[in-house]
Amino acid sequence: MRRPRVYVAYTGGTIGMRRSERGYRPAPGALLERLEAMPELEHEQMPDVEVVEYVPLLDSSDMRPADWVRIARDIVERHDAYDGFVVLHGTDTLAYTASALSFMLRGLRKPVVVTGSQVPLVELRNDARENLVNALLIAGTSRIPEVLVSFGGRLLRGNRAVKVSSDGFDAFDSPNHPVLGRLGTRIEIRHHRIRPADDRPLALEAVGDAKVGALRLFPGVDAEVLRNVLRPPLQGLVLECYGVGNAPVSDEAFLGALAEAAARGVVIVDVSQCLEGRVSLDDYANTRALRDVGVVSGFDMTVEAALTKLCYLFERGDSPERVRELVQLDLRGELTPPDDG
Repeated sequence: MRRPRVYVAYTGGTIGMRRSERGYRPAPGALLERLEAMPELEHEQMPDVEVVEYVPLLDSSDMRPADWVRIARDIVERHDAYDGFVVLHGTDTLAYTASALSFMLRGLRKPVVVTGSQVPLVELRNDARENLVNALLIAGTSRIPEVLVSFGGRLLRGNRAVKVSSDGFDAFDSPNHPVLGRLGTRIEIRHHRIRPADDRPLALEAVGDAKVGALRLFPGVDAEVLRNVLRPPLQGLVLECYGVGNAPVSDEAFLGALAEAAARGVVIVDVSQCLEGRVSLDDYANTRALRDVGVVSGFDMTVEAALTKLCYLFERGDSPERVRELVQLDLRGELTPPDDG
């Protein structure tokens, strides 16, 4: 029988780094050299793998929306030739890339597995080997039509993943959504949690250069700080609020800055600073005040999903009114609609 074929987009990140005088840094050719010495890749249960090393290799902190588009375009162009795809990526912005890909790859019918490592593959003790092998197996055999994050023995929906540890091997979690699978002594996929394939033709819907941003609130935040963030040409803002979406609305200047921006078309999405739970703009007088000036709920979206969703919606050319509507709807499994609890 034909082995499944998996395309690997190696974008950079810790997984293929080497030590240098200034610390770990991307090393062209280093990952490919290590892969050639891995007997696991020759096992009969492994897919046939083609690895394309990006130039330049990036530390993920240097990732930009144009890099998300490049990855998505690679997948769309090769979608029919491969059974699945793996994106090797640095961990720092991996959740942003996974979220962005989920929105850009409309009509995806095959697994796209994003992974990386906390320790490079060249080191004796690392998490890179397990993460890579698991990602290749999932990409080659699972037929899950979603963007996924495979890391530390867990399979997560890409637009629900967040990085929760800077140095642990279990670096990613999806606090507001159950895991899609566990990769322990057996690969256990929770098939009832997988979204069905989109029946529309595969298409790349790029994120472009939308002017969006995020601001995390803190006690004593000055209204002028908010006003400066909201200045043109900003189109959308992810406002990281307290608890169920609270903000210091007793500060009239703060509330006024939000009202002025919303009135001129800035889409302001309220998400919680808490890892678990959801925003509800009906629970408190404070949150209702935000709703009354035009702030909309991000429900249980991650910051990464909310920000990349805004990028995606504005790039489509939707009006601010339409973006406000769509950002509150579940498009790719990124949020739990209110009726679902």
